[in-house]
Amino acid sequence: MNCCCGNLNEKVKNLTVCDIGLIKWTVLFTTIIIVKIFPRILTIPYWILITLAVVCMIKPFYKFWLKK
Repeated sequence: MNCCCGNLNEKVKNLTVCDIGLIKWTVLFTTIIIVKIFPRILTIPYWILITLAVVCMIKPFYKFWLKK
């Protein structure tokens, strides 16, 4: 699937485990900055956050662990 950034699947194949780890750390620190700027985000009920986390993990979990 091509989009405005070219073929992203091919570009991701060039990343190493270390690169992906650095991306995760970047997301973590960016999230902390956003929460510090907008502290009301912390008032979102836990069940909504857990639901969003589960919904976001379904496809990657299926592709990695269950799809042959």
